[in-house]
Amino acid sequence: MIDLRLLREDPDRARASQRARGEDVALVDSLLSADERRRSSGVRFDELRAEQKSLGKLIPKASADEKAELLKKASQLAADVKVADAERDAADAETQELLQRLGNLVHPDVPVGGEEDFVTLETHGTIRDFGAEGFEPKDHLELGQILGAIDVERGAKVSGSRFYFLTGVGALLELALVNAAIAQATAAGFTPMLTPALVRPQSMAGTGFLGQAAQDVYHLDKDDLYLVGTSEVPLAAYHMDEIIDADRLPLRYAGFSPCFRREAGSHGKDTKGIFRVHQFDKVEMFSYVTPEDSQAEHQRLLAWEKQWLSSLELPFRVIDVASGDLGSSAARKFDCEAWIPTQGKYRELTSTSDCTEFQSRRLSIRVREGKQVRPLATLNGTLCAVPRTIVAILENHQQADGSVYVPEVLRPYLGGREILEPVAK
Repeated sequence: MIDLRLLREDPDRARASQRARGEDVALVDSLLSADERRRSSGVRFDELRAEQKSLGKLIPKASADEKAELLKKASQLAADVKVADAERDAADAETQELLQRLGNLVHPDVPVGGEEDFVTLETHGTIRDFGAEGFEPKDHLELGQILGAIDVERGAKVSGSRFYFLTGVGALLELALVNAAIAQATAAGFTPMLTPALVRPQSMAGTGFLGQAAQDVYHLDKDDLYLVGTSEVPLAAYHMDEIIDADRLPLRYAGFSPCFRREAGSHGKDTKGIFRVHQFDKVEMFSYVTPEDSQAEHQRLLAWEKQWLSSLELPFRVIDVASGDLGSSAARKFDCEAWIPTQGKYRELTSTSDCTEFQSRRLSIRVREGKQVRPLATLNGTLCAVPRTIVAILENHQQADGSVYVPEVLRPYLGGREILEPVAK
């Protein structure tokens, strides 16, 4: 959530942010109105309570004639205090409910618009000309079958659509990717973490995933637990309700976890193969920093993502995501999109978001600097979403015979293999 004081001081900024997101601008004015009622009812309650306490001191000292009148007044005050208390609680509840619905304030440099209104910041690598090499590229699913690496038919038989098995060298490739990603993150100073896949509602809501993203979240009604769509959720909630000394910052964690997504809004999209699935594994970077350092940390997370994709020898571009395509928690987000040859376009492999103080306020995570205690900033960045990375590797590094070149960074984790060879039919 955002700072109510900032909202009161500069409501136009919040209105502009809502407008840029394509969301309800009137929410800002409703929130300001509820906040004013909350504060005025709080003042009224405090005044009545003070009067009630003063009256309580007078009654024992009053004469018999005065006492009856004072008791009558005390009875009325008690009723007024009860009403004021209820009004204050109702106004506070309404304020909090509206505040939970308001997205983070969009950074002023974010391009305004929808999904297609991003700005390309840079491109890396060279897109292969398969025609010049004399063969038509195969898609990742055909390559996965040739290599004995991917089985979506049995995945669908066992679990339904958008599920899959990684088999043989496919399973080994996942383990290689995870180990290589964790190795890079550890070398950069991140603490490796294996995180829970199930979290309580306050953890999911605190990170902002029960708002606009709620349709993609799996919920276990019997236990009132949520399956995470990213280890960002448990990593953000890891320090929930804590005060962190400033000299411990930055805190950086690299979480590995299974991830679960309904993909409720993606009917008809990427139905073939393993690009868009309901369950996958991911290595996620997460940072806690002072608010003043969040933009610099955002650039650092992006640099680590670029380092990773470059080490995989993939052609990719970096985009500044448009305002209407940001999650509610993000003030700004950069995506790294790898070239997918058989689709003839760039597709998202990693992203990194600066969530400023939005999540820390909801999760009550603060930093202590001397005698001052205040919210800190949180940021996240995907290092390796495994299935999509496998898609990009298979398609970009395929050879004419169906074999696949192995990037050097992965070879130590694949027994020194330089090539993934087709299996016998």
